[in-house]
Amino acid sequence: METYTLLRHFADSWMLLLLTLIFLGIIVWVFRPGSRQPQQEAATSIFRNENRPAPLARTAQTSGQQPGTPKEPSK
Repeated sequence: METYTLLRHFADSWMLLLLTLIFLGIIVWVFRPGSRQPQQEAATSIFRNENRPAPLARTAQTSGQQPGTPKEPSK
């Protein structure tokens, strides 16, 4: 049997089955219970800071300082 014929038979049977199972696995994973919240968050993430800008830095928030204000020089 030629190599081409062997690969053609493999692709027609087992590879088709494998790709179909991968496709069905992805569909089941997307529509699984509990996936609505992460998908909704990802879908609306681009609108998260639409009304006001995002905070500048996390370190400014943890130090009790307002974001965007300069630090006081230490004496």
